[in-house]
Amino acid sequence: MTIAVLGATGMVGSRVIDEAGARGHHVLALSRRPPSEIPLNPLVTPIAVDANDAHALHQALAGSPSHGAADAVVLTVRTLPVDEEFLVGATRTVLDIAARLGIRVLVVGGAGALRSPDDRELLVADNPAYVPAGIRAVAAAGIAQLRTCQSHAAADFVYLSPPALLEPGGRTGRYRRGTDTLLISADGRSWISAEDLAVAVIDELETPGPDDLITVVHRDEHPPA
Repeated sequence: MTIAVLGATGMVGSRVIDEAGARGHHVLALSRRPPSEIPLNPLVTPIAVDANDAHALHQALAGSPSHGAADAVVLTVRTLPVDEEFLVGATRTVLDIAARLGIRVLVVGGAGALRSPDDRELLVADNPAYVPAGIRAVAAAGIAQLRTCQSHAAADFVYLSPPALLEPGGRTGRYRRGTDTLLISADGRSWISAEDLAVAVIDELETPGPDDLITVVHRDEHPPA
């Protein structure tokens, strides 16, 4: 496939690029600033594009003399501090363009939109056990992003919510997949490495599942008895 990754220089985007390239996929590495730090790889084409520039984004995804058209686009854009208006606008722009081009969108979102494992009536965003007050705005932005996807009638999308903790780490290739409820790993934590999240992203693009909201968690090779 040719996979476009929007947010190419971020923690998740850069690892999705590595995982896709390692599996032999062509990658369009899209970022506001040319991602010069991406190692030279004949399968990776860096492209400078703003997520809210609909014309430039359409050109990048539709293909050009320098690169082919995208078969799928992975949206990994985040802002610090959180900017819900930008996130929702960028998501809508990507969904609009992808729908016109007939390509699938995988959005790496937030855990806040998931249901709490101990109370399915309570969203993670509203559960102080997982989302302290200081990051509630981040969780709310993720929910708004999911609602934007769900309200887009023409979009072919999947929204991937990470577990409560997502951080750089090692690639094990082991994870457990779920749908709308936060998952807990065998060690009692809700976490995954960014590298293993990237594995889940490419797995989903290679073998799409039936759900438009999914989540993952680290899976120990030998869970404790």
